[in-house]
Amino acid sequence: MWLGKILDLNEGVPQDIKDMLSKSMEPRKLTPLEFTILENVFNAKQVSSHDLVENLNKHFAGTVKANPITILPMLSKLKLRGFLDSKTVKSPLGPLVKVYYLTRAGEEVLKTKVNKNFLDQMKFIENFLTELASIYIKSFPEGERKERVQEVQNLITSMLESVKSKVPATPALESKCPQCNVKIDRENSKYCPNCGALLS
Repeated sequence: MWLGKILDLNEGVPQDIKDMLSKSMEPRKLTPLEFTILENVFNAKQVSSHDLVENLNKHFAGTVKANPITILPMLSKLKLRGFLDSKTVKSPLGPLVKVYYLTRAGEEVLKTKVNKNFLDQMKFIENFLTELASIYIKSFPEGERKERVQEVQNLITSMLESVKSKVPATPALESKCPQCNVKIDRENSKYCPNCGALLS
């Protein structure tokens, strides 16, 4: 999540990728929410708008509520601008469902921007956690602060262990759809991109 930072697509994005994006895309910028949507679509490989809203709400952890009324127009806008495309697949329950996925240009922009800003964003998260923890601890009476320091340190240690366990140490092993045997190349996919079967 690239808090409060409008990402300028004129900076650091290869010209051939810029050429793939809609010429009518002015200004050539992505809002933090648009970028977060692209991150979520990338990690899911393909996702329905309903699942995307659920994923965003998990991502925001109660700090913000993603609403379909906001997200659906953004998906359309990102598709029109060349970052996303969509297709209809059969859901495990039978009905057809529209799923969104990144175009080559969308994936390249995402990778370029993450690689360019990764260390700065990690430092931002460190600074944010430090400031938030300090305010939290100082909000308690002097006699309780030592206990709160230990609580915060334990929480941060636990969070970092959780993050470390979720970072893939090696590339994911190739998996296949149990229904149609098509290769699935991202572990977060819920449905087969070919037949729509629910993946376990």
